Amino acid sequence: MTLSRRTMIKIGGAAVALPLLGSTAFGQAEKLKIGFIYVGSINDNGYNYAHNQGRIFVQDQLGDAVETVYVENVPEGPDCERVLRELAQQGCKLIFATSFGFGDSVIKVAAQFPDVAFEHATGYMPAANVGLYNARFYEGRAVCGTIAGHMSKTGKAGYIGSFPIPEVVMGINALALSGRRVNPNFTVKPVYISTWNDPAKEADAARAMIDQGIDIVAQHTDGPAALQVAAERGIIGGFGQGADMSAFAPDTQLTAIIDNWGPHYLASAKAVIDGTWVPGNTWEGLKEEVVEMGPYNAKVPADVVADAEKVRTGQIDGSFHIFTGPIKDNTGVERVAAGVVMTDGELLSMDWYVEGVEQPA
Repeated sequence: MTLSRRTMIKIGGAAVALPLLGSTAFGQAEKLKIGFIYVGSINDNGYNYAHNQGRIFVQDQLGDAVETVYVENVPEGPDCERVLRELAQQGCKLIFATSFGFGDSVIKVAAQFPDVAFEHATGYMPAANVGLYNARFYEGRAVCGTIAGHMSKTGKAGYIGSFPIPEVVMGINALALSGRRVNPNFTVKPVYISTWNDPAKEADAARAMIDQGIDIVAQHTDGPAALQVAAERGIIGGFGQGADMSAFAPDTQLTAIIDNWGPHYLASAKAVIDGTWVPGNTWEGLKEEVVEMGPYNAKVPADVVADAEKVRTGQIDGSFHIFTGPIKDNTGVERVAAGVVMTDGELLSMDWYVEGVEQPA
């Protein structure tokens, strides 16, 4: 995450300065202006890139009925609050805040603009004009973990995380559980870098873990730096995050978790235009195609692809759920009894690691 942001709002392909402008119904009689704020760059080739592709999808689908604007590289904190306020003052009637740490600012600014519809990605605090939306990223990590469990020669994977929030912990645990389903001795080493996007930190973390014996790297950060290090060091491989990153490591990316936000953004925009928008709370995954898997690398053996596909399709038809007991934590305590599936509430508050995950330093 960059600690400075661009001072321009971008509309379509052009950039224009953002001057400030001095009913609670959400219907639109004129062109709907939609604002997006991103914690990183739209060129990160990952999470923020995927959200911006969703914005472009809405613009393409609705054409002259909407105008979309965005601000990238917005830090989580006071600057976010200011940007949200500026977007509302500029006439945005629908605003998407796309990072977990934007939550406090969204709640504060939304109270000041009750006629604006706000939606917060990966958030947990709703309000009268604040909706929540999320993606079941862990479903993709269950697919990745299946591949890792089969292909790792050391039985050790690394996981570069941003912050130890439930969303990230959930992903680490899904990777470990699916890997251990294949190889009971499979382990995952998590390292937190306290940012969503810092290529140097991501690369350093990947190098350090490779030096300690991991031969597959996963991540919950936004760029391809870890995959590039994996390619340089010649380990078995890794996984794209948020988007297909194979262009940066074509022989190393084994598959990718691809975020497809466009349909959600389109549905929300149409609802505001129609006057039917209400603050929802969605958490969709592979079944709804909000989470998709990238192509499998040619070096993934056919039997491994078949097992990964079984996990992917099982999560779509409901026959498989990675968080089904018995599940022990990494201290040996049973947390989930045999046959019990963890609830969404339990997953969204997850603050413990499953068996096979090294406790972060």
